[in-house]
Amino acid sequence: MDFSHTRILCIGDVMLDHFAYCDIERISPEAPVPVLLVRNRRCSLGGTGNVARNIASLGGEAILVGLLGRDAAADDLRALIGNWSGIRNRLISSDSRPTTCKTRYIAAHQQIMRVDEEQSHAINATEEAALIAEIDEAIDGVDAVVVSDYGKGVVARKILSRVMRLAHARRIPVFVDPKHDDFRRYRGATCITPNLMELSRAAKMPVATDTDVIGASTKALRAAQAEAILATRSEKGMMLVEASGAVHIDAARAREVFDVSGAGDTVIAVLALAHASGQPLPQAMRLANTAAGIVVGKLGTAAVDLDELILELSREARDKDTGQTKIHTLAEAEMLARQWKARGLSVGFTNGCFDIIHPGHVTLLAKARLECDRLIVALNSDDSVSRLKGPQRPINALPDRAAVIAALASVDAVTSFEDDTPLALIERLKPDVLIKGGDYTFETVVGSTEVEANGGRVVLIDLIEGHSTTGVVGRMRAAAEPAAPAGSPADPA
Repeated sequence: MDFSHTRILCIGDVMLDHFAYCDIERISPEAPVPVLLVRNRRCSLGGTGNVARNIASLGGEAILVGLLGRDAAADDLRALIGNWSGIRNRLISSDSRPTTCKTRYIAAHQQIMRVDEEQSHAINATEEAALIAEIDEAIDGVDAVVVSDYGKGVVARKILSRVMRLAHARRIPVFVDPKHDDFRRYRGATCITPNLMELSRAAKMPVATDTDVIGASTKALRAAQAEAILATRSEKGMMLVEASGAVHIDAARAREVFDVSGAGDTVIAVLALAHASGQPLPQAMRLANTAAGIVVGKLGTAAVDLDELILELSREARDKDTGQTKIHTLAEAEMLARQWKARGLSVGFTNGCFDIIHPGHVTLLAKARLECDRLIVALNSDDSVSRLKGPQRPINALPDRAAVIAALASVDAVTSFEDDTPLALIERLKPDVLIKGGDYTFETVVGSTEVEANGGRVVLIDLIEGHSTTGVVGRMRAAAEPAAPAGSPADPA
């Protein structure tokens, strides 16, 4: 999968997404509202800017056309764009409107409130002429056009008409993320990507069932004279309805929905990239659906990078064959740990052979999970177990041990390592909490120095007496030995 030679023209409403991460410690004495204590702030590209960021993150090139004000938010946006070598800035400065800015206040990993600063009146003739001039210059040499309409004024009828005419003359596909209820505005688009509410309003039809969505999409297609409608349906996944009558349904990919901010931007970015790179729309939809499943697991307006997408595709293929969703390669576990930390979740880590699971193991892992938000368990490979425990171990091969551990509710991810110790793995995952049984000391826990140096902590959990794999194996072998005949020396009278 290579998007490095794919260039997408992104036109629409560009925004600054501002995130304020807060603690809630009390209710205001002035009114029954929580008092938010801001701990951290960050900004990211929003709207069409986030589409461009997703394209650049996946290795493509985005040419970004839109309007900014002459204000601090515009300065922040230009600085953010400057961090992406894959984004070409063709933004116009406006004297008549501020830069659109959305501020989200987040506490306990949940969005508490959003404050929008914007003006959505129609663009003036000067702004329109400047945008058209940029589009005329930029469209030659691109492989697709994305129009992101957030209803802030940039995607005017004259702009749309110009884009469609230029794109059709060059046989360039046009993808539209709609805001207006009248899809005739987007006449001639290759694919329009409404969510269910947008589709229902445009078609003036219900969208509760698959049949409803097909009917509404067919009606909207006729109005827009488009080639396809891709309806995004949250937990139900996506449905692609083509003008030919073909219908393609793809189930949701998200393993854990954390924040849906900007997910639609990811969908249209990947859809356009994939189709412009030669993939048919149904295949491009499936790729976009996978990317959306990744991005909703991140905090805030986020982008998907190519490594994440490739890893998730391989993971999906493996899970489809095995039905197992918690067992990961080292690269996948590292990606998960990074994503969890980005959300502000604490990542715990423990390791062991876990050859024969007994109540001591179950209790240890349950208590370990109480020390963190997400728990990764690393298992010694079969060769590693043999070196540590002797040639007759393990009793159970790694796939069997991993399947049993993954079945425990206290465990969020399972991976493995070939070395005698998990030090290299710990150095890569950088867990916040390193957990071992009480038969260790802080000095003898492998990786304790490295975890503490990174600001993490080490936790020792008391073991349940009388439970050990060695003891279980010993009892099994004793039970398997044949009984000595009566009267023999081994069976004294």
